[in-house]
Amino acid sequence: VQLQASGGGLVQDGGSLRLSCAASRRIFATNRLGWYRQAPGKQRELVAAIQSGGTTNYADSVKGRFTISSDSAKNTVYLQMNSLKPEDTAVYYCNVMWYSLGEYWGRGTLVTVSS
Repeated sequence: VQLQASGGGLVQDGGSLRLSCAASRRIFATNRLGWYRQAPGKQRELVAAIQSGGTTNYADSVKGRFTISSDSAKNTVYLQMNSLKPEDTAVYYCNVMWYSLGEYWGRGTLVTVSS
């Protein structure tokens, strides 16, 4: 199973980016989908997730600014990031849990927000 993340880059404070994570296997509504990030010198943290059944949850720091979604026809998970701040600078990783296969991580995509 492979997860290919893309969409990172350099953006100014207040800007937007959309991250994509394309899976090599079918994504179902029963999968748990997530985006995590790791800033320099910090631990990896959950940014947003879609739980099995569709419930979403977000880190307090991104609520109202980020939106996680998925497209099962494209086997892709998205993270729309608006009103970006310098503290959002990190490597972003997608994560998919197939309960029959286990948990998989993408390689990460770097997001840099300049002030």
